Amino acid sequence: MDLLNNLMLGFSVAVTLQNLAYAFFGAVLGTLIGVLPGLGPVATIAMLLPSIYSLDATPALIMLAGIYYGAQYGGSTTAILINVPGESASVVTAIDGYKMARQGRAGPALAAAGLGSFFAGSVATLILAAFAPPLTEIAFKFGPAEYFSLMILGLIGAVVLASGSLIKAIGMIILGLLLGQINTDVISGVPRYSFDIPELTDGIGFIAIAMGVFGFGEIIANLGQPAEHREVFTKDVKGLWPTKKDFQQAWPAVVRGTALGSILGVLPGGGALLSSFAAYTVEKKLAKDGQFGNGDIRGVAGPESANNAGAQTSFIPMLTLGIPPNAVMALMVGAMTIKGIQPGPQVMTSNPELFWGLIASMWIGNLMLIILNLPLIGIWIKLLTVPYRLLFPAILVFCCIGLYTTNNNNWDVYMAVAFGIAGYVFYKLSCEPAPLLLGFILGPMMEENLRRALLLSRGDWTTFATRPLSAGLLIAALLMIVVVTLPAISNRRDEAFKDAD
Repeated sequence: MDLLNNLMLGFSVAVTLQNLAYAFFGAVLGTLIGVLPGLGPVATIAMLLPSIYSLDATPALIMLAGIYYGAQYGGSTTAILINVPGESASVVTAIDGYKMARQGRAGPALAAAGLGSFFAGSVATLILAAFAPPLTEIAFKFGPAEYFSLMILGLIGAVVLASGSLIKAIGMIILGLLLGQINTDVISGVPRYSFDIPELTDGIGFIAIAMGVFGFGEIIANLGQPAEHREVFTKDVKGLWPTKKDFQQAWPAVVRGTALGSILGVLPGGGALLSSFAAYTVEKKLAKDGQFGNGDIRGVAGPESANNAGAQTSFIPMLTLGIPPNAVMALMVGAMTIKGIQPGPQVMTSNPELFWGLIASMWIGNLMLIILNLPLIGIWIKLLTVPYRLLFPAILVFCCIGLYTTNNNNWDVYMAVAFGIAGYVFYKLSCEPAPLLLGFILGPMMEENLRRALLLSRGDWTTFATRPLSAGLLIAALLMIVVVTLPAISNRRDEAFKDAD
């Protein structure tokens, strides 16, 4: 009964004309940010923080939240249509989504992404309302040792993300881990592997790598083909909506993705990105027909549902504990501080209108996004008629503008070009770049948590095995290695990928 009363309070706050307007503005702006490669919710929210001084706390946070989950929607559009993930969480969506677009099935891919995102967002909002306090207890149980073990499990799981050779997948993960070491040491403050280049002291930008290996690499690969095979899409568009078979395949993936995202979103460092990678790994494990990586709708529906659910539940530790699980939530904490609100458990009791109004606005925002995005599918599909000789320069221009505006520096453009050449080499060697990106993202986080765990245990490595949750995660990782390397499993995996090719 308390939950119903609280939700009624929330909707009474969220449906005021002012709050609806700011939810709509945030959702539309977030979608545009997701669609434009290079611009992300972190940079946009950071730029908009000065504007909230003139707003009340509730509409300000409703707008910023709309930008965040709207970007998860928009990021899938460019990933599916031109193989350029607009958002880091859309990296795995590009694997099967882009193949679907090449097969003339961009409409079903975009529809599956939109509908899956709406379902996941709605469910995750209810979870946020009902289970915020209990779910924060899960996050409390995770110390540095548990995070390190979780990331080990994530990296081993990433091996199954790559089509073909396990050796190549492991090599790509190791390369990603090594690239992630180019930064300034967190504890000592000393630059590492920067070769006295000032731009490398902050590390290589994720956007530069993602845009290079996916966007630029794909363009170079296309230009290397004969003109008749050079089109990004097939002109034979096979309908704008998923078929009955598509729905039957997609809905279990949506449910699984929603469940995974709802759990992983609560964990600091998890959120939308880890959720989408985990969902793709699960779907690929469950698939028996060898279609993954070749235009499987489950490879779009699962990760897109997971990243939206993860985006919503990442508000739980921020709202209930005042602990931001990712960079966007850190900015949201900053916004609350600007408005004189102390983030933490007292928000629910001292500012119930803000707390429940924000939660209710998320459901309304997701409804706005699905109403906005589904009619746009036909417009996006019009890109299929654009000749490649006109399309690829436009993609390059937008990518370069996005890269430059992240730091107002040419360096990011040069780095993306270098990784574009590397992406072309990966394409020629049949190496999947998704594990590289996961290794690059998780590498610094793994190192930080490893060092923290060893500092807390005074150098005792057994801390990873003596803590039950950490030990359980490491055992799961070990079992995954054993299962993948079993001759029967390995041969079946090779046959599946051979059939898919």
